[in-house]
Parts: sequence; C-alpha cells; structure tokens
Amino acid sequence: MNDSAPLIRIVDDEPATRSALDRLLRAAGHQTRSFACAAEYLADDDPAQPGCLVLDVHMPGMDGLELQRLLSGADPVAIVFLTCHGTIPLSVQAMKAGAVDFLTKPVEKADLLRAIGVAVERDRAARRQRQDLAVLRSRYERLTPRERQVLERVVAGQLNKQIAADLGTSEQNIKFHRGHVMQKMEVESLADLVRLAGRLGLQSPG
Repeated sequence: MNDSAPLIRIVDDEPATRSALDRLLRAAGHQTRSFACAAEYLADDDPAQPGCLVLDVHMPGMDGLELQRLLSGADPVAIVFLTCHGTIPLSVQAMKAGAVDFLTKPVEKADLLRAIGVAVERDRAARRQRQDLAVLRSRYERLTPRERQVLERVVAGQLNKQIAADLGTSEQNIKFHRGHVMQKMEVESLADLVRLAGRLGLQSPG
C-alpha cells in the first residue's frame, strides 16, 4: 500500500475552477493534481496514490457520472461531486452509486473541506480493508486442497467425526488437518476462523 500523503484529484473542464480549487486545497494543506477531462485523468492518474477525486458532472466527452461508473469496480475511488448543474435526480444517482457528497458551486469552503476529509478517510479505510483481505487470501492459498475441504466443513459447523465420514478418512487425520488449518490461517479459535472464512466469502460444501 502506498503510504504517501493523500492526493486530491480535481477533474473539471473549467480552468478557472481548477485553479481556484487547487489554491484553496493547497492552502488547507492538501496535495493536489488537476485534470481538464475524464480522459486526461484516466490516462495520467496513479490509482496507487491514496486520496480522493473532486469531480464535475457536465464535461466534454465522458461526463462525471460516466467516470464514476467506470471507477466503481473492485477498487472504487472516493468521489466528491462539485458542479454548477446540480439537480436532485443527478445527486440521487451519484449518491446511490457511492459518491461521498454532491456539492454545488459556489461551495462553502468548510463544506468542501469537510467532504474531502470524509472522502480521504473512506479511501484510507477501503485501502486497509483491501490490504487485510489480500493477506487473508495469501494465507488461504497456503492451504492444501484437503485442508481447504476441512476448513469449509469446520466453519459450516461439522464435527471432526462428521468431516471424517464426509471425506472418507479417519477422525485423527481430520484433527491433523484442522491443526494445520488453524496454524496456516494464523488463528487461535474457531470463532476467528469462522470470521476469516466469512471475509473470504467461502461457501459451505454442497
């Protein structure tokens, strides 16, 4: 994960707006970078850099809502909309799609800085969650196919003897594999194992 200072991206087709936002945010201690359109942002931005996006709605080419949809994949970007053309339907659409806030120009400095603060914190939390999940997946990938079978059945609530019967092996073997599962997943209790399995999205055996 990139530990550098958060970067506030500004995407707006109006040069005067970009300049004013850049000055305001830098004066408040933020690191900024400006883009004149969505295509420029997509071509030049580094998604590994933490931070958020301050985004206009109506722009030539791809508009702000289209860019939001494009960025709403596995690693969504924290977005604050800032536009002259705000309407209730547009704001509802943006917020339902995950925007942090939908502000209209001219905006109060305090409102904009508050929204950006929330967006930066949301981005930071999402990056931590993705990093934690990547660690869990790496642990899971260390399990053998048999250990994965045992894990799925343990978190489904089956007893060792039930798992042994299900897999056609001895209860002693299941205890052995179960111990390896606990060790490789780096947990000390069944409750922790169940919680991690839930985060990994593991399904109970059919």
